[in-house]
Amino acid sequence: MKTPRWLRSGTERLESAKALDVVQPLRERVAASIGSGRLGAVLHGEWLGHALHPLLVDMPLGCWIGSGLLDVTGGKRWARASQRLVGLGLLFVPATAAAGMADWSDAEDARVHRVGAVHAVGNTVVALLYLQSWRARRRGRHLRGIGYGLAGGTLAWATGYLGGHLSLVLEAGSGPRGMDDAQAGDRTTQGRSAETLSHGTTDEGDRTPGARSAPMVSATP
Repeated sequence: MKTPRWLRSGTERLESAKALDVVQPLRERVAASIGSGRLGAVLHGEWLGHALHPLLVDMPLGCWIGSGLLDVTGGKRWARASQRLVGLGLLFVPATAAAGMADWSDAEDARVHRVGAVHAVGNTVVALLYLQSWRARRRGRHLRGIGYGLAGGTLAWATGYLGGHLSLVLEAGSGPRGMDDAQAGDRTTQGRSAETLSHGTTDEGDRTPGARSAPMVSATP
């Protein structure tokens, strides 16, 4: 099964949109602030062994998905609990965004710079929509709060797709963290060997029918 043409062409247009290069000065400032030093090491996930951002993303999204489920199944009886979940998700946004910005600031690929900029702007809008949802709920405007939440959740699908493209296709923020070069190299080699065996590569280097090439994984943070 192939990726739909409209989806593939859309991401390719973002990758090649030189107009998005205006974010370069911002990226450099981010690299000089949160992307470096002790704070940068924490946000990059050096203490964790891999990138921190994907782990943190589950926090706000989990809260907001839970809120949406309560809105659909619980009605006004669970309105207060739904409001609290929206607010709790908002509390996780700063750390999640900072970790993502730290990884984005280190990227050298111009495609990552461009797609990452759209991903960041989109997620900012998502957070603002959920903030409006929380405010409306707090003022007793439950239906309006649900509307803002639905809008934020819908947009989060699109920004989440871009996040997956950055991580899994462009390999932004990939690779082991908090290890010396020898450890990182060993893990990369082991990963490639396991991938080769799982896809049935022969000693002569010929792939069996249906086998795919092992993805290249960066060994550096």
